[in-house]
Amino acid sequence: MSYQQITIAVKDNVAERLADALMEHGALSAAIEDAYAGTANEQAIFGEPGMPAEQIWQQSKVIALFDESADVAPAVASAAEDCGIAVPEYETELLAEQDWVRLTQAQFDPIQISERLWITPSWHDAPDENAVNLQLDPGLAFGTGSHPTTRLCLQWLDNNLKGGESVLDYGCGSGILAIAALKLGAGSATGVDIDEQAIRASNNNAAQNNVSATFLLPDALPPHQFDVVVANILANPLRMLGSLLAERTKQGGRIVLSGILDEQVEEMSSIYNEWFELAPVQTDDGWACLSGTRR
Repeated sequence: MSYQQITIAVKDNVAERLADALMEHGALSAAIEDAYAGTANEQAIFGEPGMPAEQIWQQSKVIALFDESADVAPAVASAAEDCGIAVPEYETELLAEQDWVRLTQAQFDPIQISERLWITPSWHDAPDENAVNLQLDPGLAFGTGSHPTTRLCLQWLDNNLKGGESVLDYGCGSGILAIAALKLGAGSATGVDIDEQAIRASNNNAAQNNVSATFLLPDALPPHQFDVVVANILANPLRMLGSLLAERTKQGGRIVLSGILDEQVEEMSSIYNEWFELAPVQTDDGWACLSGTRR
């Protein structure tokens, strides 16, 4: 079976309502994306303490999938009427039937992070049986090792963990950093995320890798300090979380921060220099990783 995919450019105040209305009028699925995704104007959306609970891009696009035989025009018109807007213009693309599972899997090969560290999807054999292999499949939670920020943090853990450390992964996503820390010799690892889906995904990934990590929502995190605190998120939450992350780091402990663009390094360094003696910055493809020792 083939499918019709339509794309509608909309303002932020109507995107969610239009996506829901399209589903009510026959769409098989509907998703909202940043209209500027893949460009210099791409806007990261995240949730953190102190930020609005609901956020969406100012310029969005609604992407809806219909059956090949569906009459799309009246569905779009009815959805627009439900939302109280004029019938929008839209682009239509015919998607041929494919084995979507195999197609998706074909896009994800093993990723070598360092000389001894690999990330391998479950449908691949480990490229090096003697290496440290993280088995991780792409999923709903962020973090499969392909992004420079994740690579930078993994490389830091590989180069700096001595064994037996307690590690906090703040903003754990898929749990990849906490899981990697344990497989690289950490004594314990705790992951925190504001998204319950990320907690479930992290627990599943830990079980898949035969490691025992703890994953929690922020309010459930006990008042412990850690030898290593890793936060691979984005600059805006890192601005707000400086004091919190410092309080979670033992004196003499280490912090690792990523999700920072090269041009944001100076600002982030000035913020975290209040609590940490910072090491030289590591960079990868326009992204930076800050690390330091707690004073």
